[in-house]
Amino acid sequence: MRPIKVAVDASRVRSGGGVAHLIGILSIEDPKEFGIEQIHVWAYQKLLDLLPDRAWLIKHHAAALEKSLLHQSWWQGRRLSHEIKHAGCNILFSADASTFCRFKPMVVLNQNMLAYDQGVLALFGWGKDRFQQTLMYFVQRQAFRFATAAIFLTQHAATQVQRRVGLLQHAACIPHGVAVVFKDIPLRSNWPTANDRPIRCLYVSPVFEYKHQTQVVLAIKALRDQGLNIELSLVGGGGKRALKILHQLLNQVDSDRQFVKVSAFVPNEMVAALIAEADLFVFASSCETFGIALLEAMAVGIPIACSSRSSLPETLKDAGEYFDPYDSQSIGLAIRQLTDDPSRRTQLAKRAKELAASYSWSRCARETWQFVMQTYRDSLEKGMR
Repeated sequence: MRPIKVAVDASRVRSGGGVAHLIGILSIEDPKEFGIEQIHVWAYQKLLDLLPDRAWLIKHHAAALEKSLLHQSWWQGRRLSHEIKHAGCNILFSADASTFCRFKPMVVLNQNMLAYDQGVLALFGWGKDRFQQTLMYFVQRQAFRFATAAIFLTQHAATQVQRRVGLLQHAACIPHGVAVVFKDIPLRSNWPTANDRPIRCLYVSPVFEYKHQTQVVLAIKALRDQGLNIELSLVGGGGKRALKILHQLLNQVDSDRQFVKVSAFVPNEMVAALIAEADLFVFASSCETFGIALLEAMAVGIPIACSSRSSLPETLKDAGEYFDPYDSQSIGLAIRQLTDDPSRRTQLAKRAKELAASYSWSRCARETWQFVMQTYRDSLEKGMR
């Protein structure tokens, strides 16, 4: 079979995890080992600038993707298929299932679980965010049903999505990779002794309702009231409504920001250093397609207190202290278990690093492109029957 050209629709890749995934699967040296001659990516300019420069990687800037969601959707549904055909591409890989494009054959990647994990949408109230997520659910449902094949990052995601959209004939579970810098960076923090400094607790994730940063703040406040010298850093920006709620709470419990620091988005290359300087990592989300920040903390090898919801136990397995993210007391208890038990801290951190060792972007890229090519070959055989 002659080498083929693969189209990649990255128009809806807007989150940190989605960007990391796209860069990760494009980290291959030569796609010809998979039978791919060229990979064509359609995206907005900021994302294209982050992608590597390779002779086989053709970048297409779509002006509509710099405009409103309505303009983006119209372009994706009405123009993208024509551009893919004009470029001579043979198969489409949609890097997010929220696509209006109807090119065949098509492989879609599931990157959003907000409409599938039970009770999560209700956290948004009845505002704009909830409406958009509900709309995206219907768009995704049609895309999954139209697509030739689908890729999921976890078995949890595959199960929950198919429970809502129906059983998919061709699907694969291909987890995220993790950058080598997270595996190689040395820990820079020794556990505080004799109360010489606060225990540094870190949570890297955008502030959204389903991330439960407010419950983590309440847990830290309760631990401090019990006499534990501990502080919390929240890193990652977030949504307007959730940030407003968070700062309202902080104005009540830590008005001068003595023990809670909130930082905006941090470039990925700086995250490894932040984790390495922390004593504990907290991840309190109740909805994750995968949880790449969790995997990065695992790779660094620090103790982790983690939500027991969604896909997270599938990734962390037996390497963390679990809690209910809706309950600040449960969060506080999990953190206390780690602060009070040095042996357990060491054991869990070691186990987390061992688990993270099996994740790599090279494996993720290889399995992704192999699956895309297998889907193309299957579609050819089906068309010949």
